Amino acid sequence: MRHVLSALVMNQPGVLAHVSGMLASRNFNIDSLAVGETEDETLSRMTFVVRGDDRVLDQVRKQLEKIVTVVRVIDYLGKDYVERDLMLIKVATEGGRRLSEVKELNDVFRGKIVDVSPEHVIIEIAGQESKVNAFIDVMRQFEILELVRTGRIALTRRGSITQDAASPDPQPAEAR
Repeated sequence: MRHVLSALVMNQPGVLAHVSGMLASRNFNIDSLAVGETEDETLSRMTFVVRGDDRVLDQVRKQLEKIVTVVRVIDYLGKDYVERDLMLIKVATEGGRRLSEVKELNDVFRGKIVDVSPEHVIIEIAGQESKVNAFIDVMRQFEILELVRTGRIALTRRGSITQDAASPDPQPAEAR
């Protein structure tokens, strides 16, 4: 089972290395990872996806909470949240001969063509992981020259992990 977690961390050098190193040293694999500043410049949010049962998730969360630079950890399981992946994909157009086909498929997926050259296009796709994966599958009929994806990002529809970080967590770590 895949779990989406966010960790609100202090925005300082070495935090990403510390968190990812801790997870690796305990044999946890990170399927997806995205890190960036929050609305508070002193904090960053790490959103990552790990695979495992509830026991694995509980271990990951407990290990994260032990790290001094981790302010708060949130598990999106059972929460109402929005998630997105972002991808840039460079697709060959055979000298422009297949450009109209690529454009049609791009429109179906509500992608955005961000660069055009005589030999290829670069398309930006944002959405749920299934949408991004489906677009990749459709583009396989063309030559995919390059592809890059962000890790998953997510926000709960209600509340704010950043604002809530100032208040103590009402649940003990074992109950979360």
